[in-house]
Formats: sequence, structure tokens, C-alpha cells
Amino acid sequence: MSDEQSGGKGHMADAAITIKALRKTYRGGKGQPEKQALKGIDLVVPQGSVFGLLGPNGAGKSTLINILAGLVVKTSGSVSIWGFDQDRNPRQSRAAIGVMPQELNLDPFFSPRGALEVQAGLYGVPKSDRRSDEILDLVGLGDKAEAYARTLSGGMRRRLLLAKALVHHPKILVLDEPTAGVDIELRQMLWANVRKLNEQGMTIILTTHYLEEAQEMCDEIAIINHGEKIAQDSTANLLGRMDSRTMVIVPDSPIQTLPKAENVSAVQRENGDLVLQYHSNQTTAEQVLEAVRQAGIRIQDVRTEEADLEDVFLALTSSRADDPMPDTPDQPHRGMHRVKL
Repeated sequence: MSDEQSGGKGHMADAAITIKALRKTYRGGKGQPEKQALKGIDLVVPQGSVFGLLGPNGAGKSTLINILAGLVVKTSGSVSIWGFDQDRNPRQSRAAIGVMPQELNLDPFFSPRGALEVQAGLYGVPKSDRRSDEILDLVGLGDKAEAYARTLSGGMRRRLLLAKALVHHPKILVLDEPTAGVDIELRQMLWANVRKLNEQGMTIILTTHYLEEAQEMCDEIAIINHGEKIAQDSTANLLGRMDSRTMVIVPDSPIQTLPKAENVSAVQRENGDLVLQYHSNQTTAEQVLEAVRQAGIRIQDVRTEEADLEDVFLALTSSRADDPMPDTPDQPHRGMHRVKL
């Protein structure tokens, strides 16, 4: 039995992508040292999942995606895509994956239908198996099928990139910052399409700077930093690693004395709200409330805030990254590390 037959069947039930000890070193220019973009990454992407690949700028995400797409040659290690080893079965592994790039690299003189037909031809898709019009309808470009790409808006061009990634019926779809710089309506449309594709069995790999987006969409997440994987787990388990809690008290009268309790910090906001920070493995919510009562504070309203994915991301990367990812202006932070006092 050939490797194409045995290799594909062996892993498909378990993983869509298996990466082992993946390294990529770029040669330095004249007088410049080499750059290690990837430093022995091991990664398993479960079949049928929406998988988040996160990390600060320069962490190695783009290099990893370009290796999966066959655009960058790895230095060492192994990559298996849908059970096909990338070195031994490059054609089959390439056919199993579709990539929606971040850059808007489109031929301005092709119509959307023409661009999809050319892309399908490059992948060897027989004309009888092509479904260009169906894909254009999926991404909301059916009425623009014969328009020149140069006349499309930025949002439409991004939709066309998604359509091109789907022409060869890939088992795995990689979305590299798919909603960067797009409006809310387009973002919602893209994610509706992604959910539909995933429900049909397609594995989705997502990179994004919108951490709330990853938290909402992804079943599992890997975080890489400086070319190394520093975490991989289900989204729920990653959030569970952070036991930090914030309790916000709205008092019914001005506070005279801040409550004092072991392992609890208390700060009053300018609007009069009382913010208490604690760790659930050290202090219970009841102990925090008892400290509030002991301080003579009567409660008008109370709410708690738990850590979100941004807290986890910052906690895992801030000690290792020189420049952690900044907050994005349209995504205010909800967790305790960004409480504005």
C-alpha cells in the first residue's frame, strides 16, 4: 500500500494537521545574524474544529501559515495535512488546504467568476466539478460575477479571496486575519459563512488580532511567541487557567472606608464604584462581601467580572514578548487587567 493510501487514513480520524519539531531559519543579510522564525513547534489541529492560532506580531504565525500553504520551505521538522506528509505527498497535502491570505492580491482585470475559474484550473479541478457561481453566491458576490476585480470595494475583494480559497473543495481552510480592517457588517457575513462551512465538516484555522472574536469562534487555541508554542488547549480550559476575579460594588451611599481583607485589593473608581480584585483559589466571593459589610458599606448593586481570552494572552506572552499586542480601539477589554480606575 502506498504512503498516499496508508498515510492519509492513519491520521485523518484524529487530526486535520500534525506538525512536529517545525523549524524555520531565515538567513541574515550581509553582516546580519540568522533569524529563527520557528523554533521546533509541535502542533495538532483537531479535525472538524475551528482552531485559533494567536500570537503577537512577529511571533511566527505568518511563517507557519506560509509553510502550510507551500509558499515557504521549512528548515526542518514534519508537516502532515489531512494525513498526507508535505514532503512525500506535496500535491495531495496542498490540495487538502485552502488559504485566505491577509493581503489583497487579486488580478484587477479578472472578473470574480474568471478569477475562480483560473484558480480552479491551477488546482486541476475538472470543469464538471467546478462550482464558481455557487461559491460566489456563498460569499455574497453572485451579482458581481462579471465585474472587473478592480471595480470591487475592499470588502468585496476580501470576500473574493475567501471564494478563491474554496474553489478546490479543501478539507481545511486557513483564514489569515480575515476581518482586519473590515466593517462590522462584512465581519458578521464572513463569520456566518465560516460557521456554515464548519457545520459542513470543514476544519477552520484562524489567526486574528481580535481576541474576543477568537474567544467566540474557536473550539481550541494555540498561542505562539518568539517562534515557540507556549500554550495549546481548548478555549474553555485556557480561560479556566485564570482564576482572577473582579467584583464591582455600587454602594448606596459614599464610601468612608475601603474594606480590608487578606488577598483582596480594593480601589474606588471616580464614579464611586468599589472594585475588589481577588483570586478564587485563595478567597471566596462570600469572604469579599463580608469584608465589604465589615467596612459599613451597604450594597446597591454588585457584579463580577472573570478573565477573558485577552487576560490569558497577556499573562502568557507579556513576560516573554518585548512588545505585547496592544488593545484594538474597537475591542475594549472586559477583564480585570484592563479595569479603568
